[in-house]
Amino acid sequence: MIRVLIADDHPIVRQGLRQILSRISDMKVAGEAINGQETLNQIRTGEWDVLVLDITMPGRSGFDILKQLKHEQPDLPVLVLSIHAEEQFAVRALKAGASGYLTKENAPDELIKAIRKVVSGGKYISRSLAETLAFGLDTDAARPQHNALSDREFQVMQLMANGKTLAEIAEELSLSAKTVSTYRSHLLEKMNLKTNAELIRYALEHGLIE
Repeated sequence: MIRVLIADDHPIVRQGLRQILSRISDMKVAGEAINGQETLNQIRTGEWDVLVLDITMPGRSGFDILKQLKHEQPDLPVLVLSIHAEEQFAVRALKAGASGYLTKENAPDELIKAIRKVVSGGKYISRSLAETLAFGLDTDAARPQHNALSDREFQVMQLMANGKTLAEIAEELSLSAKTVSTYRSHLLEKMNLKTNAELIRYALEHGLIE
């Protein structure tokens, strides 16, 4: 029996995933988590065969969770399930330690196959993304500007784009306001942007915020 832990802050999504998996005789949803810290607690206290992880939950980012899990539980396969398109997040998630990336749009059709793939030790990405990577279309010239950001800069960028103030971001990430301001300066420079308004417009155009 494949024991699945679902980490997603939306009850409807968790319910939908549970319904999909309930039809499979050798899989079961053995636990659920609604934020990053709860996910880590569940991982540390239970036994799981795969984690299905939303990377945009409240609190600690999915990228932080991925990196910590890679350190603590390197053999646990993690399938990232996200509302965001693959071209925006998949490569970053895989580099952070994910075993696969699946969009919520494709979950009804691909979830079972993706889980089996990562549990068996493989990597799961869609055929379209595999073709993009195989043919080298993800060149520096073609890559969007936000791909140049570090994971922390990317996280700060997302929070800014969602309307958070620097003080709110500092509190959420347990950083000083000065450190967050430094991240802001660096990410704006890397993305060749000057204002928060430009940043929000960019994030909306590239599907980086919900």
